[in-house]
Amino acid sequence: MMKRIAVALCVLAVGASAVAQDTFPSKPITFVVPYPAGGGTDVVARALADEMGRRMGQTILVDNKPGAAGILGTMTVVKAPADGHTVLISLVQSALTNQFLFKKLPYDTRRDLAFVTEIATAPLVLAVNASNVPARDLGQLQAWAAKNKGKVNYGSWGPGSFPHLAGSLLSSRGELDMTHVAYKGEAPMTQDLVGGQISFVIGSPLTLKPFIDDGRVRPLAVTGHSRSSVLPQVPTFAESGDKDPAFQLLGWMGMLVPKSTPAPVVARLEKEAREAINSTALRARFQALGLLPLGSTAAEFQADFESALPVWEKLVKVSGAQLD
Repeated sequence: MMKRIAVALCVLAVGASAVAQDTFPSKPITFVVPYPAGGGTDVVARALADEMGRRMGQTILVDNKPGAAGILGTMTVVKAPADGHTVLISLVQSALTNQFLFKKLPYDTRRDLAFVTEIATAPLVLAVNASNVPARDLGQLQAWAAKNKGKVNYGSWGPGSFPHLAGSLLSSRGELDMTHVAYKGEAPMTQDLVGGQISFVIGSPLTLKPFIDDGRVRPLAVTGHSRSSVLPQVPTFAESGDKDPAFQLLGWMGMLVPKSTPAPVVARLEKEAREAINSTALRARFQALGLLPLGSTAAEFQADFESALPVWEKLVKVSGAQLD
Protein backbone atom coordinates (compact mmCIF):
# COMPACT_ATOMS: atom_id res chain seq x y z
CA MET A 1 0.00 0.00 0.00
CA MET A 2 2.74 2.46 0.99
CA LYS A 3 4.63 1.64 -2.22
CA ARG A 4 1.54 2.50 -4.28
CA ILE A 5 1.15 5.80 -2.44
CA ALA A 6 4.83 6.66 -3.09
CA VAL A 7 4.44 5.88 -6.79
CA ALA A 8 1.28 7.98 -6.95
CA LEU A 9 3.04 10.93 -5.30
CA CYS A 10 5.91 10.68 -7.79
CA VAL A 11 3.44 10.69 -10.67
CA LEU A 12 1.72 13.74 -9.21
CA ALA A 13 5.06 15.53 -8.77
CA VAL A 14 6.08 14.84 -12.37
CA GLY A 15 2.66 15.97 -13.53
CA ALA A 16 2.89 19.18 -11.52
CA SER A 17 6.31 19.96 -13.02
CA ALA A 18 4.99 19.39 -16.51
CA VAL A 19 2.04 21.69 -15.84
CA ALA A 20 4.37 24.35 -14.42
CA GLN A 21 6.51 24.20 -17.52
CA ASP A 22 3.57 24.25 -19.92
CA THR A 23 1.73 27.14 -18.26
CA PHE A 24 4.71 29.35 -17.39
CA PRO A 25 4.59 32.29 -17.66
CA SER A 26 0.90 32.67 -16.89
CA LYS A 27 1.13 36.41 -16.05
CA PRO A 28 3.61 39.29 -16.30
CA ILE A 29 7.07 38.58 -14.87
CA THR A 30 8.74 41.08 -12.56
CA PHE A 31 12.47 41.68 -12.50
CA VAL A 32 13.36 43.06 -9.07
CA VAL A 33 16.45 45.29 -9.15
CA PRO A 34 17.71 46.05 -5.61
CA TYR A 35 19.35 49.28 -6.78
CA PRO A 36 18.11 52.71 -7.93
CA ALA A 37 16.67 53.37 -11.38
CA GLY A 38 19.13 54.67 -13.94
CA GLY A 39 22.14 52.72 -12.69
CA GLY A 40 24.02 50.10 -14.67
CA THR A 41 22.09 47.15 -13.24
CA ASP A 42 18.80 48.87 -14.02
CA VAL A 43 19.83 49.58 -17.63
CA VAL A 44 20.85 45.94 -18.14
CA ALA A 45 17.67 44.63 -16.49
CA ARG A 46 15.44 46.76 -18.71
CA ALA A 47 17.24 45.77 -21.89
CA LEU A 48 17.01 42.10 -20.92
CA ALA A 49 13.34 42.46 -19.92
CA ASP A 50 12.47 43.91 -23.32
CA GLU A 51 14.27 41.18 -25.25
CA MET A 52 13.06 38.28 -23.11
CA GLY A 53 9.51 39.63 -22.99
CA ARG A 54 9.38 39.83 -26.76
CA ARG A 55 10.66 36.29 -27.14
CA MET A 56 8.36 34.84 -24.47
CA GLY A 57 5.27 36.76 -25.55
CA GLN A 58 4.78 38.08 -22.02
CA THR A 59 5.30 41.45 -20.35
CA ILE A 60 8.33 41.69 -18.09
CA LEU A 61 8.27 44.59 -15.65
CA VAL A 62 11.27 46.08 -13.82
CA ASP A 63 10.73 47.00 -10.17
CA ASN A 64 13.50 49.00 -8.48
CA LYS A 65 13.71 48.32 -4.75
CA PRO A 66 16.91 49.99 -3.53
CA GLY A 67 17.99 50.11 0.08
CA ALA A 68 20.26 48.54 2.71
CA ALA A 69 23.02 47.46 0.29
CA GLY A 70 20.58 45.46 -1.81
CA ILE A 71 18.97 43.64 1.10
CA LEU A 72 15.50 45.15 0.63
CA GLY A 73 15.14 44.06 -2.98
CA THR A 74 16.72 40.67 -2.38
CA MET A 75 14.29 39.91 0.45
CA THR A 76 11.39 40.87 -1.82
CA VAL A 77 12.35 37.98 -4.09
CA VAL A 78 13.18 35.56 -1.27
CA LYS A 79 9.67 36.06 0.13
CA ALA A 80 7.90 35.99 -3.26
CA PRO A 81 5.89 32.98 -4.51
CA ALA A 82 8.31 30.46 -6.01
CA ASP A 83 6.62 30.31 -9.40
CA GLY A 84 9.18 32.06 -11.61
CA HIS A 85 7.19 35.29 -11.94
CA THR A 86 9.44 37.23 -9.52
CA VAL A 87 13.08 37.32 -10.54
CA LEU A 88 16.10 38.95 -8.88
CA ILE A 89 18.64 40.82 -11.01
CA SER A 90 21.54 41.05 -8.59
CA LEU A 91 25.11 42.29 -8.29
CA VAL A 92 27.95 40.57 -6.44
CA GLN A 93 27.52 42.58 -3.23
CA SER A 94 23.89 41.77 -2.52
CA ALA A 95 24.17 38.12 -3.58
CA LEU A 96 27.65 37.24 -2.31
CA THR A 97 29.68 39.71 -0.26
CA ASN A 98 26.89 40.89 2.03
CA GLN A 99 27.25 37.64 3.98
CA PHE A 100 30.76 38.74 4.99
CA LEU A 101 29.93 42.43 5.47
CA PHE A 102 26.89 42.05 7.75
CA LYS A 103 26.91 40.28 11.10
CA LYS A 104 23.26 39.39 10.64
CA LEU A 105 21.79 38.94 7.16
CA PRO A 106 18.13 37.96 6.74
CA TYR A 107 18.88 35.68 3.78
CA ASP A 108 21.43 33.17 2.61
CA THR A 109 21.85 33.08 -1.18
CA ARG A 110 22.59 29.37 -1.40
CA ARG A 111 19.77 28.47 0.99
CA ASP A 112 17.09 30.89 -0.22
CA LEU A 113 17.73 31.46 -3.92
CA ALA A 114 18.24 29.36 -7.06
CA PHE A 115 20.79 30.35 -9.72
CA VAL A 116 19.46 30.96 -13.24
CA THR A 117 22.17 32.65 -15.30
CA GLU A 118 25.13 34.97 -15.00
CA ILE A 119 24.08 37.79 -17.31
CA ALA A 120 27.34 39.68 -17.75
CA THR A 121 30.60 40.53 -16.06
CA ALA A 122 32.10 43.96 -15.65
CA PRO A 123 35.85 44.64 -15.62
CA LEU A 124 36.93 47.69 -13.64
CA VAL A 125 39.85 50.05 -14.20
CA LEU A 126 42.29 51.55 -11.72
CA ALA A 127 42.74 55.17 -12.74
CA VAL A 128 44.60 58.12 -11.24
CA ASN A 129 44.23 61.89 -11.39
CA ALA A 130 46.66 62.75 -14.19
CA SER A 131 47.70 66.11 -12.71
CA ASN A 132 48.39 65.05 -9.13
CA VAL A 133 49.71 61.51 -9.55
CA PRO A 134 52.82 60.98 -11.71
CA ALA A 135 52.43 57.20 -11.97
CA ARG A 136 52.05 55.73 -15.46
CA ASP A 137 51.76 52.09 -14.48
CA LEU A 138 50.78 50.01 -11.46
CA GLY A 139 54.32 49.60 -10.15
CA GLN A 140 54.94 53.36 -10.30
CA LEU A 141 51.70 53.99 -8.39
CA GLN A 142 52.78 51.67 -5.59
CA ALA A 143 56.24 53.26 -5.45
CA TRP A 144 54.75 56.76 -5.39
CA ALA A 145 52.29 55.78 -2.65
CA ALA A 146 55.17 54.34 -0.60
CA LYS A 147 57.04 57.65 -0.86
CA ASN A 148 53.87 59.48 0.21
CA LYS A 149 52.83 57.07 2.94
CA GLY A 150 49.78 58.27 4.83
CA LYS A 151 49.04 61.03 2.31
CA VAL A 152 47.35 59.07 -0.49
CA ASN A 153 43.59 58.62 -0.65
CA TYR A 154 41.36 56.58 -2.92
CA GLY A 155 37.64 56.60 -3.61
CA SER A 156 34.90 54.02 -3.85
CA TRP A 157 31.18 54.15 -4.54
CA GLY A 158 30.41 52.85 -1.08
CA PRO A 159 31.69 50.87 1.92
CA GLY A 160 32.08 47.19 1.11
CA SER A 161 32.17 47.75 -2.66
CA PHE A 162 34.93 46.15 -4.74
CA PRO A 163 36.76 49.50 -5.18
CA HIS A 164 36.85 49.85 -1.39
CA LEU A 165 38.01 46.28 -0.80
CA ALA A 166 40.60 46.31 -3.61
CA GLY A 167 42.03 49.66 -2.53
CA SER A 168 42.30 48.40 1.01
CA LEU A 169 44.16 45.31 -0.21
CA LEU A 170 46.66 47.44 -2.14
CA SER A 171 47.19 49.60 0.92
CA SER A 172 47.62 46.75 3.42
CA ARG A 173 49.94 44.66 1.22
CA GLY A 174 52.38 47.52 0.80
CA GLU A 175 51.77 48.99 4.27
CA LEU A 176 50.95 52.23 2.46
CA ASP A 177 48.45 53.62 4.98
CA MET A 178 46.14 54.93 2.24
CA THR A 179 42.84 56.56 3.20
CA HIS A 180 39.52 55.27 1.86
CA VAL A 181 36.94 57.89 0.90
CA ALA A 182 33.43 56.46 0.42
CA TYR A 183 30.89 58.13 -1.86
CA LYS A 184 27.22 57.55 -2.48
CA GLY A 185 27.62 56.30 -6.01
CA GLU A 186 30.16 56.33 -8.83
CA ALA A 187 29.27 59.77 -10.22
CA PRO A 188 30.40 61.85 -7.20
CA MET A 189 33.45 59.61 -6.80
CA THR A 190 34.45 60.30 -10.40
CA GLN A 191 33.87 64.03 -10.01
CA ASP A 192 36.29 64.18 -7.08
CA LEU A 193 38.88 62.13 -8.95
CA VAL A 194 38.74 64.53 -11.89
CA GLY A 195 38.85 67.49 -9.49
CA GLY A 196 41.90 66.13 -7.68
CA GLN A 197 40.28 65.61 -4.27
CA ILE A 198 41.26 61.93 -4.39
CA SER A 199 44.34 60.28 -5.90
CA PHE A 200 42.89 57.21 -7.56
CA VAL A 201 39.79 55.05 -7.96
CA ILE A 202 38.82 51.66 -9.28
CA GLY A 203 35.75 52.33 -11.41
CA SER A 204 33.84 51.36 -14.52
CA PRO A 205 35.66 51.94 -17.83
CA LEU A 206 32.59 53.49 -19.44
CA THR A 207 32.19 56.13 -16.69
CA LEU A 208 35.89 57.04 -16.66
CA LYS A 209 36.52 56.92 -20.42
CA PRO A 210 35.48 60.54 -21.23
CA PHE A 211 37.98 61.82 -18.66
CA ILE A 212 40.63 59.39 -19.85
CA ASP A 213 40.10 60.61 -23.41
CA ASP A 214 40.50 64.27 -22.44
CA GLY A 215 43.63 63.53 -20.41
CA ARG A 216 42.41 64.43 -16.94
CA VAL A 217 42.43 60.81 -15.77
CA ARG A 218 45.12 58.21 -16.50
CA PRO A 219 44.22 54.48 -16.56
CA LEU A 220 46.79 52.03 -15.19
CA ALA A 221 45.27 48.53 -15.05
CA VAL A 222 42.00 46.63 -15.48
CA THR A 223 40.64 43.71 -13.48
CA GLY A 224 39.87 40.29 -14.92
CA HIS A 225 41.64 37.92 -17.29
CA SER A 226 41.40 40.01 -20.44
CA ARG A 227 41.50 43.65 -21.45
CA SER A 228 38.40 45.83 -21.55
CA SER A 229 36.73 46.36 -24.92
CA VAL A 230 36.24 50.00 -23.90
CA LEU A 231 39.93 50.50 -22.98
CA PRO A 232 41.85 47.91 -25.04
CA GLN A 233 45.14 49.79 -24.60
CA VAL A 234 45.12 49.31 -20.80
CA PRO A 235 46.83 46.17 -19.44
CA THR A 236 45.27 43.84 -16.91
CA PHE A 237 46.60 43.69 -13.35
CA ALA A 238 48.22 40.36 -14.24
CA GLU A 239 49.93 41.87 -17.27
CA SER A 240 51.13 44.64 -14.96
CA GLY A 241 52.79 42.09 -12.69
CA ASP A 242 50.09 41.74 -10.02
CA LYS A 243 48.61 38.25 -10.18
CA ASP A 244 46.69 38.37 -6.90
CA PRO A 245 43.39 36.44 -7.38
CA ALA A 246 41.50 39.47 -6.05
CA PHE A 247 42.32 41.40 -9.20
CA GLN A 248 41.20 38.54 -11.40
CA LEU A 249 37.70 39.02 -10.03
CA LEU A 250 35.00 40.59 -12.15
CA GLY A 251 31.82 42.16 -10.91
CA TRP A 252 28.81 40.34 -12.29
CA MET A 253 25.10 40.73 -12.79
CA GLY A 254 23.11 37.58 -12.24
CA MET A 255 19.56 36.27 -12.39
CA LEU A 256 18.17 34.33 -9.40
CA VAL A 257 14.75 33.12 -8.25
CA PRO A 258 13.26 31.79 -4.99
CA LYS A 259 14.86 28.47 -4.04
CA SER A 260 11.81 26.23 -4.39
CA THR A 261 10.91 27.43 -7.89
CA PRO A 262 10.09 24.30 -9.97
CA ALA A 263 13.09 23.05 -11.94
CA PRO A 264 11.27 23.23 -15.32
CA VAL A 265 10.47 26.91 -14.68
CA VAL A 266 14.08 27.66 -13.77
CA ALA A 267 15.17 25.84 -16.93
CA ARG A 268 12.74 27.88 -19.06
CA LEU A 269 14.01 31.16 -17.58
CA GLU A 270 17.61 30.03 -18.11
CA LYS A 271 16.95 29.12 -21.74
CA GLU A 272 15.10 32.34 -22.56
CA ALA A 273 17.65 34.52 -20.76
CA ARG A 274 20.64 32.86 -22.43
CA GLU A 275 19.11 33.21 -25.88
CA ALA A 276 18.29 36.87 -25.25
CA ILE A 277 21.76 37.66 -23.86
CA ASN A 278 23.41 36.01 -26.85
CA SER A 279 21.24 37.84 -29.37
CA THR A 280 23.09 40.23 -31.65
CA ALA A 281 21.20 43.23 -30.29
CA LEU A 282 21.87 42.59 -26.59
CA ARG A 283 25.49 41.57 -27.07
CA ALA A 284 26.15 44.85 -28.86
CA ARG A 285 24.24 46.80 -26.20
CA PHE A 286 26.12 45.22 -23.30
CA GLN A 287 29.52 45.56 -24.96
CA ALA A 288 28.84 49.24 -25.58
CA LEU A 289 28.32 49.55 -21.80
CA GLY A 290 31.74 48.02 -21.17
CA LEU A 291 30.27 44.67 -20.11
CA LEU A 292 31.19 41.14 -21.16
CA PRO A 293 27.94 39.32 -22.05
CA LEU A 294 27.84 35.78 -20.63
CA GLY A 295 24.52 33.99 -20.52
CA SER A 296 25.93 31.08 -18.48
CA THR A 297 24.05 27.96 -17.50
CA ALA A 298 22.67 27.79 -13.96
CA ALA A 299 25.34 25.21 -13.08
CA GLU A 300 28.13 27.43 -14.43
CA PHE A 301 26.78 30.41 -12.50
CA GLN A 302 26.72 28.45 -9.25
CA ALA A 303 30.24 27.12 -9.86
CA ASP A 304 31.56 30.66 -10.43
CA PHE A 305 29.79 31.79 -7.27
CA GLU A 306 31.37 29.02 -5.19
CA SER A 307 34.89 29.49 -6.56
CA ALA A 308 34.81 33.26 -5.90
CA LEU A 309 33.55 32.96 -2.30
CA PRO A 310 36.92 32.52 -0.56
CA VAL A 311 38.52 35.34 -2.57
CA TRP A 312 35.77 37.79 -1.65
CA GLU A 313 35.86 36.61 1.97
CA LYS A 314 39.58 37.37 2.15
CA LEU A 315 39.07 40.81 0.57
CA VAL A 316 36.46 41.74 3.16
CA LYS A 317 38.58 40.41 6.03
CA VAL A 318 41.65 42.39 4.92
CA SER A 319 39.63 45.60 4.56
CA GLY A 320 38.00 45.25 7.97
CA ALA A 321 34.77 46.50 6.38
CA GLN A 322 31.63 45.90 8.43
CA LEU A 323 28.13 47.13 7.66
CA ASP A 324 25.16 47.39 10.02
